Amino acid sequence: MNFHEAPNMYVDQVNLFVRNLGRSKDFYSGILGLSILQESKQVITFSANGTNPLLTIEQPEDVLPQIKQSAGLYHFAMLVPSRKDLAAVTAHLMKEDYPLVGGADHAVSEALYLEDPDGNGIEIYRDRPADKWKWENGKVFMPTEAMDEHLLDELIGEPWTGLPKGTKMGHLHLQVANLKETEKFYVEGLGFNLVAAYGPYADFISTGGYHHHLGLNVWNSRGIPVQEGPHVGLNYYRLVFPGDQERTNAIDRITKLGTAVNSDGDRVFAKDPSGIKFELAI
Repeated sequence: MNFHEAPNMYVDQVNLFVRNLGRSKDFYSGILGLSILQESKQVITFSANGTNPLLTIEQPEDVLPQIKQSAGLYHFAMLVPSRKDLAAVTAHLMKEDYPLVGGADHAVSEALYLEDPDGNGIEIYRDRPADKWKWENGKVFMPTEAMDEHLLDELIGEPWTGLPKGTKMGHLHLQVANLKETEKFYVEGLGFNLVAAYGPYADFISTGGYHHHLGLNVWNSRGIPVQEGPHVGLNYYRLVFPGDQERTNAIDRITKLGTAVNSDGDRVFAKDPSGIKFELAI
């Protein structure tokens, strides 16, 4: 099953503010091998397959420094098609001597963690087959264990050619100001299901039985919403609904929760209880 198409709800694009557009371009195109779809003086849009936007970076005038201790981006996670693809990007980053934050085995997936030049968190991961995931009472088993040290055995000397064309935005992990309030917004308002909870610290939510389309945590941000002004970090993300009726229903529900919904031409935007901006797309 493809968890990143209808009838599921999922994140397909992320828009970031960066401090130096040229430096970030070198990282995302030069180091990670994403292709450039569009480029202007202040904005660049990247793609994995050369057709569909995946990530947009923007350098606003007088952009403010990143605030790690506030609501916003924890990491965005790019899903590669296979374990061999994960091994390839791991070997490439090691060869480039690019600093890695770590790696982990989450039972449902294997993941590599790093940051872009601005400190924006990135996960690159591969999923294990969904029929191998363990569920109990509607909750998925998703521990954090050490990554298999034999991952690189998948490779037989193939040259690095960039992130594969099948790479997609697998999930988005946000740090939020109030976990329970945010959980209510995303579950009761937008229609996600809670599939994993780690006490008062983190929730993982999804649709269609995925291990998570969104992560929510308060590890660094409890009580601190998004700060005013364009800061380095998350500008907004794009949440895709299965159809117009599902989006309309979600808009009705979050409006009843007191959320303002704004239109910009054909595009619809809102902010979650922490002030994180997102687009409601179809």
